[in-house]
Amino acid sequence: MTVRKLAALIAAAVLVQAAPALAHHSFSAEFDAGKPVKLTGIVTKVEWTNPHVWFYINVKDEGTGEVKNWGAEMGPPHGLQRSGWRRETLKIGDEVTVDGFMARNGDNRMNAKTVTLTATGGRPGETLDANSSSGSGN
Repeated sequence: MTVRKLAALIAAAVLVQAAPALAHHSFSAEFDAGKPVKLTGIVTKVEWTNPHVWFYINVKDEGTGEVKNWGAEMGPPHGLQRSGWRRETLKIGDEVTVDGFMARNGDNRMNAKTVTLTATGGRPGETLDANSSSGSGN
């Protein structure tokens, strides 16, 4: 193997290893700890993937009656599992209340701190830690 091929192979290996770190972000880069938010809505989608689990809820504005879809970021799957979560904990159609922090850019996204499963879910009234990076700088 030539030196040039070896250098290219090493560079490729370094890039592959760095990709997960580049995909990860700090809490403060995307979310605002000074803007807490509490939303109740119906689960429309769950993405149980690394580096963060995301779920989406339809939230009805009490003033206007308009329904908006919000995304909520939680921690990584392995951390959520240690906190009692399972893939089937949130199901489409379940109602949940989410406490967290709003996105800095004003999008309908939030970093979830806790998720309370309401009467429609399999564990009614239970509040689970979202195992997120809220305020920890991760």
